[in-house]
Amino acid sequence: GDVIQAVTHMRSMQSEIRRLTSLSKDELYQAAKDLQVDYELVKYVAENGKLPVVNFAAGGVATPADAALMMQLGAEGVFVGSGIFKSGNPKKRATAIVKAVTNFNDAKILAELSEDLGEAMVGINEQEIELLMAERGK
Repeated sequence: GDVIQAVTHMRSMQSEIRRLTSLSKDELYQAAKDLQVDYELVKYVAENGKLPVVNFAAGGVATPADAALMMQLGAEGVFVGSGIFKSGNPKKRATAIVKAVTNFNDAKILAELSEDLGEAMVGINEQEIELLMAERGK
């Protein structure tokens, strides 16, 4: 995957959470109906400004910078796909991504973590996914 998909999704999630925090009680009932979820869940999100579960980022997180960006956008953790094992130095890259999640606001540490990681993870861009999916069932 491509990290832009995770960025788009996280921005959408955060936007919807912010929207819920600004609604009146009556509007929250309507939002629950529109979203087809329990009112208590909508009320929780509106009152707390977050989901009642960890909001993980997934999809295309391949570098310490990707992980830090997702944290800065509001993720509470990140998933890294199995593509990391196809990178030049999986152990070093995984360690760097974990440390980037912890230090996502420290540019100096992020720069250090991003040095000498070896070959990048192999990913599939969005257009390739669409092409691969188009061939299914033929």
